[in-house]
Amino acid sequence: MSSLKYISISNFELASGKTQNFELSYQLFGKPLHEAPIVLVNHALTGNSNVCGNEGWWNDLIGENKCVDTNRFSVLAFNIPGNGFDANEAHLIDNYKDFTARTIAEIFALGLEALDINSLFAVIGGSVGGGIAWELAALKPQLIDHLIPVATDWKSTDWLIANCHIQDAILNHSTAPLADARMHAMTLYRTPESLTNKFQRTQVSKARFNVESWLDYHGKALNKRFHVSAYKLMNQILKTIDITKNRTSFNEVVGAIRSNIHIVTIPSDLFFKSEENWDTYVDLKLISSNVSISEIKSIHGHDAFLIEFEQLKKILKPIFKPSKPFKNGEKVGSSLAKRS
Repeated sequence: MSSLKYISISNFELASGKTQNFELSYQLFGKPLHEAPIVLVNHALTGNSNVCGNEGWWNDLIGENKCVDTNRFSVLAFNIPGNGFDANEAHLIDNYKDFTARTIAEIFALGLEALDINSLFAVIGGSVGGGIAWELAALKPQLIDHLIPVATDWKSTDWLIANCHIQDAILNHSTAPLADARMHAMTLYRTPESLTNKFQRTQVSKARFNVESWLDYHGKALNKRFHVSAYKLMNQILKTIDITKNRTSFNEVVGAIRSNIHIVTIPSDLFFKSEENWDTYVDLKLISSNVSISEIKSIHGHDAFLIEFEQLKKILKPIFKPSKPFKNGEKVGSSLAKRS
């Protein structure tokens, strides 16, 4: 595993007006910074910065001679502050209601500044990580060459907010908050078809179905490796994705973004509905030629972006294919086409 590094961020002003200090942790993979194009990977709700290697959660996609080839790219991954990955309880965050997806994008922007990074070849993120990618693009519209939001959206819908509200209630009132919240979430990450395909109403015993054991397993597994305050924070961030809040219209916000936008959607996703992504694509296409949309076909719903790696690789391969040699100090995003 790549070693965990830290950036100290002092007196960060939250939207509430409070100030807070953070230790922003991150990992680097592949080429040294500033010696190759940089790919920023944003992790999902219970993920972390360990994106590739033996225990990397996206190691089917990222690594040596893989789709995002660490022989050719510098891969950077921040931990969302308070996600508990470093097992340091002093870095956990209790005032989670003071945070939004935009807060995290602002913290990531400060981290990039501290690393002297003013251009990114790509930012890719799934689920809440993709929502933060949208927020970073809106915050720094000249920063990213390729914006790749996967199984996500630029805003939290009423459906998503409703489910996050239920998750928050479980996390604050259950006697087994992490396990119960995780079981509820798993039914949204998958689909009825996915569970039918997997279990076929089979039973462990006369009184117990396999699907119940599976849910219990995931609840107990998360309880062992995650902290309840981290789950509360991540759920709050998921609930608050909105690149237009306190700004202008969607068209004006995205019209300023100079990235090539590659939307990856999942028709069976019950969490971030594909219809919303297609509406976004149509709206973007009216003002830009730098947008595309691709679909992951799967019965597995939202979790398909962590399951259907062969499809995802085919979608991403044209973006990450070898191109002209990178020159040290070159501004990777300088070749961006202007929006029409």
